[in-house]
Amino acid sequence: MRRTWGIIAATALATTLAACGSPSELAKDNGDTSDLTTIKVGASPVPHAKILHYVQENLAADAGLDIQVTEFTDYNQPNAALTQGEIDANYFQTKPFLQEYLDGNSDADLTWVDDVHLEAFGLYSESLEEIGDLADGAKIGVPNDASNMGRALKLLADNDLLTLKDGADSAATVEDIEDNPTNLDIVPVEAAQLPRSLADVDAAVVNGNYALEADLSESANVLAWEDTKDNPYANGLVVAADKADDPDIAKLDELLHSDEVRTYMEDQWKGVVTPIDADAE
Repeated sequence: MRRTWGIIAATALATTLAACGSPSELAKDNGDTSDLTTIKVGASPVPHAKILHYVQENLAADAGLDIQVTEFTDYNQPNAALTQGEIDANYFQTKPFLQEYLDGNSDADLTWVDDVHLEAFGLYSESLEEIGDLADGAKIGVPNDASNMGRALKLLADNDLLTLKDGADSAATVEDIEDNPTNLDIVPVEAAQLPRSLADVDAAVVNGNYALEADLSESANVLAWEDTKDNPYANGLVVAADKADDPDIAKLDELLHSDEVRTYMEDQWKGVVTPIDADAE
């Protein structure tokens, strides 16, 4: 009888352990994050925060991480929050944008960790169907921050709407326009407001994330896309310089480049958001 009860007890224990699963599964199922390392990440709502939420819900616990996402609706706050130690990392910007911030903020010591994805800029219009429909003197909205303005002007130049001066780089401004054959009226607007500005301009060059947030693919026509080949404007993960070699940041970076996340990006945003290195493996 004792032997029988021993077998029953051992079987019950084995069944219980199997049902419980790994510690990370327990943490995930029960909301217990006591054994996980918390990483606070600031991000734009779409696609960055959505990608991070996907990682948190599906991958983070098994990597020993608890990702807490703070969403920022403009580009002015995430680097300041990271500099002040309010968050551990941010994920919303390009290298030129980061460099612009560092050039203007000598107290900031931030470093680029890795490229994660690319969002193509688009020239959108609510009233026009083709780029050839732009009339002389048409109003074109562009982002008013230096790095994104230069990127928008390059898109216009690549489509023969204007010519930039030789040597104009990613921080080109309206002062760098050398030739404007149809007298386009270039209107700088805060990037986050560009989708709303479409009613007041003939067309606008809109950042990928803001176009996604506003669902412009449903409400506006795309007159031209930015070329994504050899494009230097990848969005990436940024941390304070003293966290550059942090093993938990390395884990987060690895998760952001996982096959699961790449598939999620491709399924959710079908070409508007391109995972970096997705074609390399």
